[in-house]
Amino acid sequence: MRAIKIIWLLSLLTLSACSPTLSADSVPASPYDNPPYDKDNRFAEQVQPVLDKRCVVCHACYDAPCQLKLGSFDGIARGANKSPVYHGDRLLADAPSRLFIDALTPGEWREKDFFPVLDEVSVGNNQLNNSVLASMLALKKSHPTNTNQPLGDKFEFDINRDLQCPTIDEFGQYQKDHPEWGMPYGLPAISDSEHNTLIQWLQDGAPASKPVVISDADERGISQWEAFLNQESLKGQLVGRYLYEHLFIAHIYFKDEQGDTRFYSLQRALTPPGYPFRPLATRRPFSSPYEDENADSQRVYYRFMPVKNTVVSKLHMPILLDNKRMKKWRKWFFETDYAVTELPGYEPEVASNPFVTFAQLPVSSRYRFMIDEAQYTIMQFIKGPVCRGQIALNVINDHFWVMFLNPTSELIEQQDAFLRKARHHISLPAEAESNALPTNWIRYAKQEHDYLEARNDYIKNNALKAVNIDLNLIWQGDGNNDNAGLTIFRHNDAASVVKGLVGDKPQTAWILTYPLFERIHYLLVAGYDVYGNLGHQLNSRMYMDFLRMEGEFNFLTLLPQQERQKVWNYWYRGDVSSVEKYVAEGHQLLGETALTYTTNNPLNELYNRVETHLGSVLSRTHLLENGFTDTNSLKALTSLNQFSGKPASYLPQSSIVLVESENGEEVHVYTLLRNNAYTNISHILAEKERRLPEEDTLTVVYGFATSHPNAIFHFKQTQLPQFYEQVTALKNKQDLQTLFEQYGVRRTSPNFWQVSDDIHHWYKARYPLEFGYLDYNRLLDW
Repeated sequence: MRAIKIIWLLSLLTLSACSPTLSADSVPASPYDNPPYDKDNRFAEQVQPVLDKRCVVCHACYDAPCQLKLGSFDGIARGANKSPVYHGDRLLADAPSRLFIDALTPGEWREKDFFPVLDEVSVGNNQLNNSVLASMLALKKSHPTNTNQPLGDKFEFDINRDLQCPTIDEFGQYQKDHPEWGMPYGLPAISDSEHNTLIQWLQDGAPASKPVVISDADERGISQWEAFLNQESLKGQLVGRYLYEHLFIAHIYFKDEQGDTRFYSLQRALTPPGYPFRPLATRRPFSSPYEDENADSQRVYYRFMPVKNTVVSKLHMPILLDNKRMKKWRKWFFETDYAVTELPGYEPEVASNPFVTFAQLPVSSRYRFMIDEAQYTIMQFIKGPVCRGQIALNVINDHFWVMFLNPTSELIEQQDAFLRKARHHISLPAEAESNALPTNWIRYAKQEHDYLEARNDYIKNNALKAVNIDLNLIWQGDGNNDNAGLTIFRHNDAASVVKGLVGDKPQTAWILTYPLFERIHYLLVAGYDVYGNLGHQLNSRMYMDFLRMEGEFNFLTLLPQQERQKVWNYWYRGDVSSVEKYVAEGHQLLGETALTYTTNNPLNELYNRVETHLGSVLSRTHLLENGFTDTNSLKALTSLNQFSGKPASYLPQSSIVLVESENGEEVHVYTLLRNNAYTNISHILAEKERRLPEEDTLTVVYGFATSHPNAIFHFKQTQLPQFYEQVTALKNKQDLQTLFEQYGVRRTSPNFWQVSDDIHHWYKARYPLEFGYLDYNRLLDW
């Protein structure tokens, strides 16, 4: 380990992360720089639907194998790259390779080491011989793997496996070495009709479809909202910047309708509304827009561009912009009495710190904005730049609830006043940008300890005597907002967030305040660089450790003082670092709770009281009562939801369960989650050594609470009680194998694609705005 650090330090001293700028003349042309168009719109209407159902389920997001994104014509024409985006031990940050952002034509992508998967040689002739895509499909056709048997050692399914990314010149050797590795990889062959649709399109020269015309209604929405976000006043420009830095990965829509909705992304541009879009491609949303840091200020504009990629669940975060939303934002940001006297710069130490950049915007307005769509705001932590990442996600528990400080609390104003004094003492890892040395935990620990100490002193001296520590501190969603209570599930290196306090009693709970909420956003979303080096990623993980503890201690404030340390000691059993213990001292929260407890288990009592406190606004989307309601089915599902113990540890972390009535007329989909238990989550390494499988729990959720299933189960409603009995009686891997064989759908099952289509059809019909294709990269081979 020491040798690696020394090599790394030497590398940082001797190498440059910058790459030479290439002139336009040096970019090699591709015949798909100006693609042929198909008059009958075949790609959009026939080809892309096949790719969506059969290929995009693996080839989307940053973890698309070989960076081959098949959710749009542009992604196919861009091609593939041998370097993975997720490369957690890299010494230097990689150059970003974001589709539609960092290069705009296949020719430009060739200069960034992307190679074609379409035939760029035989243009106009039979375009199959030089196409990697056609060759992969043909290889699968000759080795379909529809055997309904485990694939075994011939295949590799580890998410971090070394990928084989052959060019067309390397394909002959690839076929010889791995004759069964055609596409879809490790899944059944697609149908003859689907295969012929793709092959015919490739043979005809892979023509593109004409761009979809934006509807008049969307044009009106875009015009209205671009005018709102690009106001000339200093206040308008600062508000526009704040909103953009919180919306830049949202899927925005302008019409609240049930059906095929067109989504848009909000992007920074160098051209104002009404002019051709000139993108501003920067590493982070707050990176300087100026090529020359000493140049005079240039105006940044915020523009809406159509989302061209197929919508996938692991990236999809829909937000409606309508008149109701604009009325709220006008009230919070423009009708509130405050002044903006100057615009902040883009220096890293300024731009990475929202308490400096947006100090002139009222804290109450910023906080209202964040909690109004809290699920979206938190979902960004999970579906944003992280997308996948053990370093980023092993810092949270597998199942916990999230609540929010009441925005009408007097503490909000105290936070505003405190932050104006303390903002320059708060820094985040993004200040060091994307090439960073691992920072000693002690630095972040001291900073967090000092921050908490100053915060507690300020509250004690200014507000605490006037504030009761009771359930009124928790936001009740203004009586109608179901974002007030959320549940987060972690599944190894993936996670999800759903509305409602879902599942049985959680492992922990958080209460988020504005400063905590904002710091997490600028740590894991706006400031997190998936292309950053090891130091950047480690620093982000370390920092999040302390933010997690802050949220947990906020919740523990509601317990009697003598119980707080007991609960924390239970949550942090075993080997807890002295650094974290030091930070915990800063959480010696002031004052006794005003709540009276009547049982010998105050924590469980508090969980129950919180559920009651939020009961009227909690989302009902994931209640088991939404599915089969007969006594036997509900009893089996409820019992699974309350189960804990060693048998749970044998199940996959996340499973999709498709259940049909006996006659097949009623169908419901559930998510079955295994929540891993640990002595603590204080360390990056040695997770297995801290596991407590005998304390693992299960959660059953109606609908979807994962984008990354590890397994799919499919059976009849009458089998639910038997399924429960077998799950809770698991004793070894052989029992699990028996369970799979009776209820599971293998990745080699001849009906795999039919079950997949049924699940997606149900998803889209039941939740049309939230729908996105699932990710099958983590399916087990059993």
